[in-house]
Amino acid sequence: MELRKDPITRSWVAIRNGEPQEPPAEPCPFCSGAQQPAPPLLTLPENSAPAQVRVFPQTDPLFRIEGETARAAEGIYDKMRAVGAHEVIVELAEHGRRLSQASDEEIARVLEAYARRLADLKKDDRFKYISVFKNVGAAAGQEIPHPHSELVATPFVPRRVLHELRSARDYWELKERCLFCDMLRQELDQKTRLVEATENYAAFCPFATRSPYEIWLLPRRHHHSFETDTRRAATAAALARLLRHTLERVEQLAEGYHLVLHTNPNTSGTLQRVGFWKSLPEDFHWHLELMPLVAHKPRPYIAKEVYFTTVAPETAAARLRALSVTD
Repeated sequence: MELRKDPITRSWVAIRNGEPQEPPAEPCPFCSGAQQPAPPLLTLPENSAPAQVRVFPQTDPLFRIEGETARAAEGIYDKMRAVGAHEVIVELAEHGRRLSQASDEEIARVLEAYARRLADLKKDDRFKYISVFKNVGAAAGQEIPHPHSELVATPFVPRRVLHELRSARDYWELKERCLFCDMLRQELDQKTRLVEATENYAAFCPFATRSPYEIWLLPRRHHHSFETDTRRAATAAALARLLRHTLERVEQLAEGYHLVLHTNPNTSGTLQRVGFWKSLPEDFHWHLELMPLVAHKPRPYIAKEVYFTTVAPETAAARLRALSVTD
């Protein structure tokens, strides 16, 4: 595996010869009683048998933890080794349960696993960003049938996250306010795109939504780092409940979805030394982005270059609010 940088878009692309290995469908290696692929990196609850949440190294990883990046040039192009980490976060012991069917306590444990793995991997200066994501449904590219999330540590910051970080920093330099906090205040005030709000968290459809029924979940109290947000730890059940309600709503409308956590990059190493993201604790705001996949007709080519949706966020939020959720 090799990483190559597109000199025009400045995004890193993973180049691999050959398709990844397909995980075995049966027997499921993540079900209770099955032979596990490797010793787990983390189990929650700790010292519990069987554990609910288990974290394993991905058996066919995109990024490997051994070695250095070995950055090099090939003419005008840049490349490096795909050094990083790739992990599978097994969310539930039962094969047939979805995260939306889990209890608030169980979902809170999954989120705690996210935080613990983020904190641990950020101790490694080689990793500039840790992505945590969940793909559900064939349309979303889900490969492992057991309920799970994945984590990827990379020696670069993904392009969309980098755009968010730069926009947030520019907004702070201009107004000395958090862009995300201002967005959230407006959504809470207008309520037209608000899906659900609690004392500590809010879910809303973004103003310039990229796809039908896209939803963001944000803490109402500012914090830039998911894994170090002590308020999140204290209100874990509330965040879990809002996430469960959001997933229940989305699953009534979509055939699958992508769930992605956006948090601060790793500033413990090179990024801190060169002075990047000096205002990061003030300007960035961690959040979850949920992109439902709704069946639709094929789009013309422009839709591949420009985001295009057939459901306005105001309409989407109204429909989502009207859907039933369990207490």
